[in-house]
Amino acid sequence: MITETTLPDGPLLVVHAHPDDETLATGGLLATWAAAGRPVTLVTCTRGERGEVIGTALAHLEGDGPALAEHREAELAEALRALGVEDHVFLDALPGQPGALAQGQRLEDSGMAWVGDGAPGASSQAGAATDVPERALVRASLEECAERLAVLLRDRRPAVVVTYEPGGGYGHPDHVRAHQITTRALALAAEADGAHAAHVPDHVWWNVVPPQVLSDARASLARRAEDDPWFQALLQTHPSAALPQGPLPAVAEPAREVVATIDVRPVVEQVEGALRAHATQVHWVESADPSGTPGGRPTATVLPAADEVLGWYALSNDVLVPWLAHEYYAAAEPQAEQPDVQRAVSEGR
Repeated sequence: MITETTLPDGPLLVVHAHPDDETLATGGLLATWAAAGRPVTLVTCTRGERGEVIGTALAHLEGDGPALAEHREAELAEALRALGVEDHVFLDALPGQPGALAQGQRLEDSGMAWVGDGAPGASSQAGAATDVPERALVRASLEECAERLAVLLRDRRPAVVVTYEPGGGYGHPDHVRAHQITTRALALAAEADGAHAAHVPDHVWWNVVPPQVLSDARASLARRAEDDPWFQALLQTHPSAALPQGPLPAVAEPAREVVATIDVRPVVEQVEGALRAHATQVHWVESADPSGTPGGRPTATVLPAADEVLGWYALSNDVLVPWLAHEYYAAAEPQAEQPDVQRAVSEGR
C-alpha cells in the first residue's frame, strides 16, 4: 500500500473538471506531494461558469457565466496557494491541433441537475442538465480535448496521473467527461509526437472512497446530530442543513481495491485553507470537536486520532459532507468503450 510516507518518485499530474474539485477530491494528495517538494501539475477542464453561488454577497454572480468564471479563477488561485501547487493549466489553454479550441473556444461548465429522492442534492447524485451550453465540455470533441492533454502528459512526464473513476464521483457530466478525456489522453501519450517522446506513467489512480468508510462517516454525522452540541447548533442555526442519505455515490460504489491512501491530518491546515478559498462553492467548514466540551470549537489542528471524520462542510445544496481523515485511490482499470457524451447530448439523450 502506498501512503504519504512512501510516495512514488517523480511528478504528479491531476485532472479535474471545475475549480474546487481539486480540493474536495484530492486536496490532501496535492498538498502532500507539494510539501514533499515534488512537482505537481493540476489541469482544470472548465472554470465552473454554471456553479450555484453560496450566500447573498456574491449571489449576483450566479447566472453570469463570465463573471462567475473570473471569480472562481481567483478562488482557485487562492486555493492552490494554500495547497502549495504552482503548476496549473486550464485544458482549453493547452496547445493542440487546428479545431474549435484552436480557434479560441473556451470550454465551459456543462451544468448538472440533482437527481434522486428528497431535497435537492440529498442523495449526492447528479445527472445531466436540461440545458447544455453550446461550448460545454460535454459537447467538445473528446479527441481534441484528449490530444491537448496528451501533449501535456508527454511534456510533464508524470509518474502518477489521477482523475475520477468512471462515474465521476457523483455523476456530474463534466466529471465523467474529465475521466474520459484523461483515459483517452493516456492512450495517446503512449505514442510520441513531433516534439516529445512517448510517455506512460508508472501509476494511474482514480479517486475513490471504500463503501464502508463512507457509510461509517455518514453514520458518524448522524450520531453527532444526536449527541454533539456543536453539530446540533449547526443544524438548529441552519434549518436548510441536511444529512447525506440514499445510495452511496459513484466514488464509493462499486467497491474498488485501494492501492494508495493519503493521511490528510499532516496537511489539514493547507486543505482547510483551500476549502475556505472556494467560498462561492463551500461553506460551514468545521473541524470535529474531540473534547466534546463547551467553550469554543478547537482549531482544525486539534484532531481526533481514531475518528475517520475530521469535520464537515457543505456545498450549495446544504447537505453536510463528512470531511475524511484519509483520501483513497484505486488503480485505474481497463475500460470498455465509454459512452460518447458529445453524441448523447447532440441527440438529446
